[in-house]
Amino acid sequence: MKGVMSDIREWVLETALVVRRQFRLVFTDPGVMIFFLLLPLAYPVVYALIYNPEVTRDMPVAVVDNCRSALSREFVRHADATEAISVCGYASSLEEARTWMADHRCYGILEIPADYSRHLGRGEQAVVKFYCDMGLLYRYRTFLSSLTELQMATCTDLRQVALNTLGMPDNGAPSSVEARSYFLGDTQQGFASFIIPGIVVLILQQSMLLGIAMLDGASNERRRRNRGYDPLLPDVSPSASCIGKALCYVAIYFPLTLYILHFIPEFFSFPHQGLPWDYLLFMFPMLLATAFLGISLQGLMRERESAFILIVFTSVVFLFLSGLTWPRYAMSDFYRWMGNVIPATWGVEGFVRINTNGGTLAQQSTPYLWLWGLSAFFFATAYLSTRARR
Repeated sequence: MKGVMSDIREWVLETALVVRRQFRLVFTDPGVMIFFLLLPLAYPVVYALIYNPEVTRDMPVAVVDNCRSALSREFVRHADATEAISVCGYASSLEEARTWMADHRCYGILEIPADYSRHLGRGEQAVVKFYCDMGLLYRYRTFLSSLTELQMATCTDLRQVALNTLGMPDNGAPSSVEARSYFLGDTQQGFASFIIPGIVVLILQQSMLLGIAMLDGASNERRRRNRGYDPLLPDVSPSASCIGKALCYVAIYFPLTLYILHFIPEFFSFPHQGLPWDYLLFMFPMLLATAFLGISLQGLMRERESAFILIVFTSVVFLFLSGLTWPRYAMSDFYRWMGNVIPATWGVEGFVRINTNGGTLAQQSTPYLWLWGLSAFFFATAYLSTRARR
């Protein structure tokens, strides 16, 4: 029994020694400090400022009115009154309007055909064409939403005119069907409110991986100078080395996680419905899994600069696999399983549900258990990697 307790005590002391050495390596390396501290502190603020204001309003639109009637002018006035469209002028032809769009004087063209009033007067369907610059998908979505609302309002007005003509006034009665939209989790319909909660989780993962990779690259450089021995790393057991390093990284990142996931949404009025202890407890296994993943990749970084080649390249891949730009259920099985082994994928899914939709930790059992499973899996790979290097 005394031998077991002595072994445990020795392992704990080895782990504490690794934690102390790793803190020293981190806070004496300016490059690692940039990735571990400056990047997580600055990137969320930069992203939030870039995407403010969150919605696009009063975008210039050229009008080609081939009808030139009272009804067509009324339609243009109503279009100009929407929050998305600002009529910048009347073009004499579609070719002239396209020239305006090529010169970025406008981002859309509203073309009213010559038979617009005639079709409406006969009770027939009239077609109004809208040409949109697809250089920005969010701009197109805002245009489409405003034009759809304008179409419904115009149809309601025309129906009322027809009823009044037949001597059947509605006396202020509401329309037959009223549509009301409730945007859960993104009440402002803003791009920042949609993208930032997921991006900040990816920032946590990628900045930690970059810092760990740079530390590993520096260690490999010291090994080459000292015949395979790193004098700055203690000679301890592989398990103590893995646990000690991971505890150091998680201890550094936990306050940053509170800053990014709690205070950034508060500062910029992003959706923030969840309870802090729910998403902080949820993020702990994600930080742990990310730390073990970074330790597992040791040996791949021949130099400090190798971190930029490997980790930065994967940032775009991890962004797509997380489901932020394309839903994961629409991916093929191969890419969906690739996303399953990335900690940030489950971190994004669970945090967005807790923070944006007001979920609880108990309701996110699937991503939470996946993160703990990835923590165990990457601890095993980190242990094997550390043992192989010894």
